Amino acid sequence: MTSEPMPVATTAEHLTLVLRQAGVLGDNSVSSVVVESSRNMVLSQIRRLRLSYQVACDAPETFILKTELPERAGQGPNAGRHEVEFYTHVAAAMAAPLVPGCFEASWASDTKAWHLLLEDLSDSHVIATRWPLPPTIAQCQSIVRALANFQAIWWNDPRLGASIGSQPDSGEIDRQVQRLAERFAKFADFMGDRLPQERVRLFEQWLDAGSLLLARAFNGPNRTIIHGDAHVWNCFLPRDEGSNDVRLFDWDSWRIGTGAIDLAYMMAVHWYPDLRHGREQLLLDHYHAALVEHGVGGYDRHALQTDYRMSVLWQVMTPVMQQAYGIPPVIWWNNLERILLAVDDLKCRDFLG
Repeated sequence: MTSEPMPVATTAEHLTLVLRQAGVLGDNSVSSVVVESSRNMVLSQIRRLRLSYQVACDAPETFILKTELPERAGQGPNAGRHEVEFYTHVAAAMAAPLVPGCFEASWASDTKAWHLLLEDLSDSHVIATRWPLPPTIAQCQSIVRALANFQAIWWNDPRLGASIGSQPDSGEIDRQVQRLAERFAKFADFMGDRLPQERVRLFEQWLDAGSLLLARAFNGPNRTIIHGDAHVWNCFLPRDEGSNDVRLFDWDSWRIGTGAIDLAYMMAVHWYPDLRHGREQLLLDHYHAALVEHGVGGYDRHALQTDYRMSVLWQVMTPVMQQAYGIPPVIWWNNLERILLAVDDLKCRDFLG
């Protein structure tokens, strides 16, 4: 048990109101709340709450409370807001249980304080491995199938860019490329001679083609909702090996885009060549078959391969952004090495002309 101060969102009175509104408590009340565990992630804090009730009932005994890290409170105009919007607008519109259940999603415009009260899957689910160890092939197949199932639900949905999410126009895309150019300049200055000139040239070519690359990634055909941070440790697998109840979590980076972006992030950013060579095409096959199984048409395997290669090229900027956001070098440095190896393996420079 922890003895840290209890946030307002964990008081018995507040949780009573939330759970009554969610329809899981009836007229019953929460009598006490204990922070059973607390851990800091890279950008957020996760607490496991254990609740007691006035009258014994079937309501869950534990929940997960996700909040900002205390030292990052209020940083940035949209800290936490994006994930709150996901659970409010995207998850709430889905019938399939592909994400953790959400009982409350709150973001305060004045203080920028935010929190999520989520279903606790600790007893029924597990993260496949401890970072950075990759999962087994069978576990990876379950993860890409869950991604495909989720993306199939939103594939070319008319709500995308209208009532669900937003898409940048050409002006915003150009501004994004300019911001990336500014961040890369700082990145290159920081790296010095640790970034060889041949690699500098690749980034410069990327920035020259940046507006076209981003337009294809986020405004092209075959749009869906992408996770945006789809590494294998952002997925809960069921402890019951006979179950297909896979859940994707940590949705702070979701957006509209090409589904293959998530696959490139999962494999090309995080896996060294030997592992990637042995699994890449198999998992792309598995992903495509799951899309077809869930009703996606007019998107053949060749189109997926092209989108995947372009997505690998697009991910070149991921380590630059991670360094700018203060992500530790142990993460972004290795990501840089792996993604540049994948760019060469898959001949992604061909898209730069």
